[in-house]
Amino acid sequence: EHVEATVLDRYAVPIAEVLPEYQEVVLEVTSGEARRQELREKVARLGEVNPGAATELVEVEERYTFLQAQESDLRRSMDDLQTTIAKLNRESRERLRDTFSLVDAKFREVYGRLVEGGKAQLSLSNEADLSESGVEIEVQPPGKRLRSLQLLSGGEKALAALSFTFALFLIRPSPFCVLDEVDAPLDDANVGRFNQLIHDMSETTQIILITHNKRTMEAASTLYGVTMQEPGVSTIVSVQVS
Repeated sequence: EHVEATVLDRYAVPIAEVLPEYQEVVLEVTSGEARRQELREKVARLGEVNPGAATELVEVEERYTFLQAQESDLRRSMDDLQTTIAKLNRESRERLRDTFSLVDAKFREVYGRLVEGGKAQLSLSNEADLSESGVEIEVQPPGKRLRSLQLLSGGEKALAALSFTFALFLIRPSPFCVLDEVDAPLDDANVGRFNQLIHDMSETTQIILITHNKRTMEAASTLYGVTMQEPGVSTIVSVQVS
């Protein structure tokens, strides 16, 4: 406005007549002024400037880069663990399947020896997922129906448990086997078959039996007794049975 008034006053000519491009210059200046005002408003909205922001930005970026590297390491470790877990689960299922078949066959054989005319079997509670499956023991004493272990009498449970334990020992023999009064609920006929099985197992395993059954004592090669000849003093007595 000042330029236009000065030219008109001094030369009595509108500036647009002597300078046609003047209007374009005015528009450019007007646009620049609008842009300047816009930038001023943005600066005002920013508030006070923190001179240490640049240094803090560098520190934050370094920390962010470090955390990114840590995250990558953790993700790689998680992937490795998932791979290892999958491998272990697969191998466990394969071993369980193979061992289950062996134990089931040996369990049927041993139970048939301990209980004449009896039948037994193992079953999986969840065959679809072996890693989460349990093992069910089912036996059929002579003259009875096939039933689970919970429905048996004390002596029948003892025979089933002994058959299962001996099946494991026969598949993978151990140097020692300690049995604590396992023959207590057995009758004389079952004790005889039990002693015969113990005698067969003693060829590969040293068996230590705690018993009060005289028939079991007769089958042992060495007897150790604990007596108290004097009050409060225990004495060990051993007998070598030929």
